[in-house]
Amino acid sequence: MSGKILVLGATGTIGRPLVAGLLARGEPVRAASRGGQSVGDAEGQVFDFTNPDTIAPAFDGVDRVYVLLPAGYTAVQDLLLPIVAEAARRDVKIVFQSAIAADADDSNPYRQVELAIEKSGSPFVILRPNWFSDNFHTFWKQGLDHGSIALPAGDSKTSFIDARDIAESAVAVLNSSEFDGRAIDLNGPEALTYTQAAAILSDVIGKPIHYTAISEQAFIDMLKSAGVPGESAALMASIFHPVREGRTGTLTDDVEVLTGRAPRTLKTYAVDNAALLTRDVPRGV
Repeated sequence: MSGKILVLGATGTIGRPLVAGLLARGEPVRAASRGGQSVGDAEGQVFDFTNPDTIAPAFDGVDRVYVLLPAGYTAVQDLLLPIVAEAARRDVKIVFQSAIAADADDSNPYRQVELAIEKSGSPFVILRPNWFSDNFHTFWKQGLDHGSIALPAGDSKTSFIDARDIAESAVAVLNSSEFDGRAIDLNGPEALTYTQAAAILSDVIGKPIHYTAISEQAFIDMLKSAGVPGESAALMASIFHPVREGRTGTLTDDVEVLTGRAPRTLKTYAVDNAALLTRDVPRGV
């Protein structure tokens, strides 16, 4: 493999450490984002998921692509299938960041994208990461600021995974054909209830954090009251179904197989990101 690696969402939670990891291996990287800015020494590329005209130029000179859909988009198939088609047309290897338990239901939009990739004829690897530890300082940060996490997760367990472990796993499969044709679940090293997760965070940041299990509708209403559009709120609520069904508490050794070391614990994540977990972010930022 001698072409460039196209990384979609290159300025995001996974994209930045992924680009850094690839550059550290001496890989030529094209960092795609809406703004098109460079990321480190990686070449910047303007890419807008809602603008099909930006797809083909991004693939010029590329032989591998990391495909993910950043948070905030709901039309999963409409936005990702044209990217899969372009990769297949050019015989570009696809590494797709799907979602844990996507294969439990073929009607799941992420599963539909997986199926399209499997039928595309291109080399591929599908990564299904569990819930990100990083969600605690991004999506759930406002709740942490008030000492409470309210989610429709019931009392089920989740094997939270650090975004850095996802990125390092992606680096491994982008640099090897050993795992081609596989779908790989990426999990953290421990299955925790949200109550246990809250206790770990409390201990690290020195502030009481409590978890409250709420209904799906209550979660949707909470999001809508915070300004989240109804369609997005419903999608965000629906992805808690596998959590309540106990599908996110599985432990696997795939991160260690791919990276050569055990995945980071939630406590390690919290210690390393304590400043982000505790910082005061002005409203609207």
